[in-house]
Amino acid sequence: MSTTAEPTEVRLDITGMTCASCANRIERKLNKVAGVQASVNYATEAATVRYDPGTVDTGTLLATVSAAGYTARLPAPPADDAPATEGEPAEDRDLRQRLVVSAALALPVLVLSMVPALQFENWQWLALTLASPVAVWGAWPFHRAAVVNARHGASTMDTLVSIGIVAAYLWSLYALFLGGAGMPGMRMQFHLLAEQGAGSGEIYLEVASAVTVFLLAGRYAESRAKRRSGEALRTLLAMGAKDAAVLRDGVEVRVPAEQLVVGDRFVVRPGEKIATDGVVVSGSSAVDVSMLTGEPVPVEVGEGDRVTGASINSGGRLVVEADRVGETTTLAALGRLVTAAQSGKAPVQRLADRVSAVFVPVVLLVALATLVVWLLVTGDVAAAFTSAVAVLVIACPCALGLATPTALLVGTGRGAQLGIVIKGPEVLESTRAVDTVVLDKTGTVTTGRMSLLEVLGDPAALRLAAAVEAASEHPIARAVVAGHPDPLPEVTGFVAEAGHGVRGTVEGHRVRVGRAAAPAELAGAVSAAEAAGRTAVAVEVDGAVRAVLVVADTVRPTSRAAVAELRSLGLAPVLVTGDAAGPAAAVAREVGLDPDAGEVVSGVLPEGKVDVVRDLQARGRVVAVVGDGVNDAAALATADLGLAMGTGTDVAIEAGDVTLVRADLAAAADAVRLARRTLSTIKVNLVWAFGYNVALIPLAALGYLNPLLAGLAMAASSVLVVANSLRLRRFGRP
Repeated sequence: MSTTAEPTEVRLDITGMTCASCANRIERKLNKVAGVQASVNYATEAATVRYDPGTVDTGTLLATVSAAGYTARLPAPPADDAPATEGEPAEDRDLRQRLVVSAALALPVLVLSMVPALQFENWQWLALTLASPVAVWGAWPFHRAAVVNARHGASTMDTLVSIGIVAAYLWSLYALFLGGAGMPGMRMQFHLLAEQGAGSGEIYLEVASAVTVFLLAGRYAESRAKRRSGEALRTLLAMGAKDAAVLRDGVEVRVPAEQLVVGDRFVVRPGEKIATDGVVVSGSSAVDVSMLTGEPVPVEVGEGDRVTGASINSGGRLVVEADRVGETTTLAALGRLVTAAQSGKAPVQRLADRVSAVFVPVVLLVALATLVVWLLVTGDVAAAFTSAVAVLVIACPCALGLATPTALLVGTGRGAQLGIVIKGPEVLESTRAVDTVVLDKTGTVTTGRMSLLEVLGDPAALRLAAAVEAASEHPIARAVVAGHPDPLPEVTGFVAEAGHGVRGTVEGHRVRVGRAAAPAELAGAVSAAEAAGRTAVAVEVDGAVRAVLVVADTVRPTSRAAVAELRSLGLAPVLVTGDAAGPAAAVAREVGLDPDAGEVVSGVLPEGKVDVVRDLQARGRVVAVVGDGVNDAAALATADLGLAMGTGTDVAIEAGDVTLVRADLAAAADAVRLARRTLSTIKVNLVWAFGYNVALIPLAALGYLNPLLAGLAMAASSVLVVANSLRLRRFGRP
């Protein structure tokens, strides 16, 4: 009796697929297995399968794919000592070899067939000699796939191609050996349209050979383009450091990065990659995080700051304590998210899948109907044959199968390079409809860190205050110390007074930093600062208030421009914060929001953010939420689109639909633009693919398209779709 177990997800690498119809057939076979949910992606040549391990195992999944006529295997773990693969894969090398040889043989056949002046005595037999290897060996990948599919009672793109090539070749053999085409002195004209009256005196060797070359060229270009479209993800996954200098009893020992464990301390010298996620325990430096976030400006880090694996130490020596290793690191998580997004299917692709599932059988019927109707209406076998072959060749649904997955590959890969991780293809549809964006204040619009903004009174008092605050871990204390980076004198007799501040003795002076009444000359400035949501602390020296320090959570430098960009995308911004109305309004105005226009909701408790989102949705708004904290997780999950700052908590990141690795609100606008651009590219691809087939199949059936041109157009359509998707690689900041 089977047992119920937690569903398991596995990725299968699949070989042998040649078009979207193959992917659809494998997907249908897998989904017929009890307890299995599968999605097969033609562009990534992989299947993502969720199954119940209590009833199904991976062996059953592999056998199911094999029974469908294809080969599946579990992805092999990367070997650290294996050399990087250079050059093109074996499949591409084989395609290129067939293409080059076939093109060299087909060119004379094409020229002889199209130029009567070059048709010498018995030229047709030379054409047969040259065309035969092309139609048999060159087109073998199409013939082999067609036979495999036929054995399983299925038809795919290769079925159409193979039938078209074989029909053209066999007709030529019939005309040469049994008709009049083999006679000495035979001459042939090239026609763009189906020629009537040629009878058995016409051969189609140029069609069999040239169509093979066109389709091989298209498939080779398509394969290379697909590999290029996945480069961004491969680059992301290859960014990690290979080894680390771990401190063992004070001695540096080089170990492979995968052997690091939580708690290990390792040294990172200038120019080296940080081996894994951790916290700086010694040293300070500038860290280049551009490979993960797309942000070109290095980030200053020091003791206590978090660093991310795969970023590069640009400056001084750092000692880092590992707190995430292996599959728990940021880089590994990003890789999983991007892979999942690329393996999934956008809602618009489902329509394409349904169409391609029935497309090939319908085309076979159309081709048969074309042959029969031409024969009944004209009685001309050659014209009927030409039109039917043209239908078979022009109708191959390659472009339809590539329209969505290639755009997803490039778009999500480019997003990963820019620090934008889209969790699934269905997120693309959400970005199109969003019209309102709810912004968390702390850590999203602001930095989430206190900074010293102003010193009111005696500037010299800052040095004494910073010396006392250096012994405290309070956020205000850190802001004061950071505001006076010069070497500080020692403090003695340090005491922290809970809720009131700190005190100590510095250079013989009794210094206290905390709450106190400001002198009359500073009272007005202090009141103005507090009204703006800032915190004012007094510095007492020997019992007299010498200065007032103004600290606050500062607005990110890019927030104002980001809010303006969100507006330009048609999104109405709303700032939601737990602050009182006055401080909230001050921050809102600083970033370009209008509190009087309802663009600020203040005094909101953490659980109240969900109510704000639901209230907006009840008013017909489609809402996106940008947040970073635990208190944002519920709102991110409730929103139509959740954008989680990657600098925030794991809970918030898990709840979001999009992860913004870059600590910058502008990344939210970039994410919306990229998602919309990707969705737009998918739709353009689908319009082209559908329109191409809808327009040209009737032309071919009516005899207005030569099979030669049909093959060229079909190959070009696939290349155009992939090339259009590759334009997403140039996506960047406006």
